[in-house]
Amino acid sequence: MTMTAVDVDTEPALFSSATSLFRSLGDPTRLAILQLLAGRAQRVVDLTGQLELAQSTVSAHCACLRDCGLIVGRPEGRATVYALAPEVELRRLLAAAEDLLAATGHAVALCPAYGDAVTG
Repeated sequence: MTMTAVDVDTEPALFSSATSLFRSLGDPTRLAILQLLAGRAQRVVDLTGQLELAQSTVSAHCACLRDCGLIVGRPEGRATVYALAPEVELRRLLAAAEDLLAATGHAVALCPAYGDAVTG
């Protein structure tokens, strides 16, 4: 496999978008919401019960994911039902992340900058 050099200074948009994507996925609550929505579309009240978080917290995270284009909401009565937006791609990404964690033996959890010891 041939690797090509990428200059961060000449391709800032590529790295900016990728960085934003990974930041949106970097929050444990948002990642949990995506995992739950991978199972089925759900209302905030459904997510709130499963995550044991306040409705306002879950709503704020759903708004972030929606603004990032990762989930979509459709009105259903007075509630909004959320679902994965690019469903197939997100399912693949979540599965690839699980595969990568398995392949590395979850070594990232030991990383001094980003591991479990840093976040608690």
